[in-house]
Amino acid sequence: MNIVEALHSEEAKLERQLAAVKSAIAALNGGSTAASLGPATSSNGASGKRTMSAAVRARISQKAKARWAKIRAEKAKRAK
Repeated sequence: MNIVEALHSEEAKLERQLAAVKSAIAALNGGSTAASLGPATSSNGASGKRTMSAAVRARISQKAKARWAKIRAEKAKRAK
């Protein structure tokens, strides 16, 4: 098999995968097909989806765990 045939074969495989992904997205959207699968934007151009960095998520998680540990410690102290 030469390189061109291998590339055509790979292209066909990727097109099948893309079709499967598009169909899964359509199913998750309730069967509607969106013309643009890009990020949602409002009329003022602001993105509708907000994202947090991994560092911020980790910091929030750490603070929440500390809060719950404090609550559990106070509860255990009152139970004695």
